Amino acid sequence: MISAEWCDRNTLEVAPDLIGCTLVRQLNGETLRGLIVETEAYCPGDPACHAYRGKTPSNAAMFGPPGHSYVYFIYGMYHCFNVVTESLHTGSAVLIRAIELDHLPTGLDAKYKKQGKRIAAGPGKLCRTLAIDRSQNGVALQPGHQLWLEHRTSEFQAKLDRRQHTLVQTTRIGLSKAAEQPWRWYLKDHPSVSKT
Repeated sequence: MISAEWCDRNTLEVAPDLIGCTLVRQLNGETLRGLIVETEAYCPGDPACHAYRGKTPSNAAMFGPPGHSYVYFIYGMYHCFNVVTESLHTGSAVLIRAIELDHLPTGLDAKYKKQGKRIAAGPGKLCRTLAIDRSQNGVALQPGHQLWLEHRTSEFQAKLDRRQHTLVQTTRIGLSKAAEQPWRWYLKDHPSVSKT
């Protein structure tokens, strides 16, 4: 399991290091595992970061301990899941943009099932599929809270080392501020990466 200490690092280091890690969700008696294939960093002093103008009731989790969740609601319809990074009171996080699930949740609506590997290809789709909402905001990413992170497998790391897997670094998506920052990473040619 990934510890709070591992997340207590520069956000620009944590974001690419999360690619290939696993997001685990316990839901309705089953355990779902998703390979993280796309992330974005939101850093201190970053105009696109929700913490940029200071702490508020809605963004308070970003200033909390590293290794906790920050979940926000956007466009009146989507939740987005973030991993809080850096030290307490900093105000930074990594948005988990896309995962590849090992299997689909039981009882999933048929219209979603047909999406296959793209069922969690985007932050809103990820939260919908894993039933992540504001009730998970600010929780420690540990098994007791039904949501946690696991390190890359040795097999995944070996493929990275042999360059069978490639991480692509590019600009973030859908921003009006600081859109030029190359703070998005994804696994090249993976079918679960969100569409730009």
